[in-house]
Amino acid sequence: MFRPLGASLLLVLIWSSSPAVAESEESAGLDCRRLVEKPVPSSASAWFERSLWANHCYVFKARAVRIGGDGVRTIALSHDVRDGIEHEVARFLDGEPVVFERRGRVGRGAFANQDGGVPDSPQAIMARLSEHYRLSLGGEERIAGRRAIRLDIEPLDDMRYGQRLWLDEITALPLKQMLLDTQGRVLETFQITEIEHPAVFDGHLEMDRVRTLPDDSWQPGWLPPGFVAQPVTTASARHAEAVRHRFFSDGLSSLSMFVEPLVPERSALAPGLHRLGISYAAVRHLSLGGQPMQVVAMGELPAEVLVRVVERVSLDADGSVSQEAP
Repeated sequence: MFRPLGASLLLVLIWSSSPAVAESEESAGLDCRRLVEKPVPSSASAWFERSLWANHCYVFKARAVRIGGDGVRTIALSHDVRDGIEHEVARFLDGEPVVFERRGRVGRGAFANQDGGVPDSPQAIMARLSEHYRLSLGGEERIAGRRAIRLDIEPLDDMRYGQRLWLDEITALPLKQMLLDTQGRVLETFQITEIEHPAVFDGHLEMDRVRTLPDDSWQPGWLPPGFVAQPVTTASARHAEAVRHRFFSDGLSSLSMFVEPLVPERSALAPGLHRLGISYAAVRHLSLGGQPMQVVAMGELPAEVLVRVVERVSLDADGSVSQEAP
């Protein structure tokens, strides 16, 4: 499902692949019919893994509310599958008429490694999840007229936020989700208020192609533990090669980094912290051969984490990004 405005909280993990499929089956994609054959989950991790696939495989229309720092917004959601391609739409029904739309294949877990392999996901997500989060089951509640299981996701450090999910007992779709800061305070709530007859797509979802790390790739000097580069297309036709962008995730939280030259035709952001709803953007200005450069790190992470990311970045003479001395 969706994360409209980068802040609403229904899980969409862009690095997803087929659950426990053999390599020979991978070309066929994800067979959603397997989802209904699986037994009812009995553990917190099994519920979470099932919800990852429910987000891809269920076709539905729904209404939701998002409660955050900018007030309450109502949203119309839809998730469909056409010829194995997912199609998602989120329309804000009050305030400015904003529409978010996504069409795409089920993503991969990472860039291809040196052997050409790609880690399977959500197994790759689940394998690392316990290193950074503690999952536990809460009680049963009623959300949007449906019985739901509560799933608490607690970070094991102060470098990421926690979450609380209410998963539909039948479909495992998230019916409600809260984002919690490092003090356990609610930053945002996203809740389905009505969902129309969710049904499993009767067929295969297509998988994205295997991607290799671009030749001009760069890495920040420091990232929170567990964050890895994601194989997504980040080039912008508007900015061509001027803006270099990388996207990182630990499976639940995400971080975007941008490096670009400061030129008169584009306004620079002031160095320091900028508040973007429940998110932050940390900005730092550097110089490369007399050319001023701007580094931006943004995401739904604690502000001090984003500041540390940009502070540990330096630009080499060839324009690549490297780690500064501690």
